[in-house]
Amino acid sequence: MGRSRRRRLAVPGAEEGVSALKADVMRKEGYSVDPQRPDAVKYEVAKEIGVPLEPGDNGKLTTEEAGQVGGRIGGAMVREMIRMAQEQLRHKR
Repeated sequence: MGRSRRRRLAVPGAEEGVSALKADVMRKEGYSVDPQRPDAVKYEVAKEIGVPLEPGDNGKLTTEEAGQVGGRIGGAMVREMIRMAQEQLRHKR
């Protein structure tokens, strides 16, 4: 039996900014991103890497499969946030 959980960001109201970052980063990674639904890019990523992710219940996905999709997206976002932080540090000097 699959369980549905919605992750919440630690900073209330940050959802819009995080969604915009995700859309920008994934666009730079070469994915087509609907600005109104940036989370939908996960289905394109999953298809590319052969993970059977579909809208709705994905309780049959393995942890490894889910991690491959999330890792691809999250890894790209973390790389971009590091780049942005480094850029800010360079400008403060």
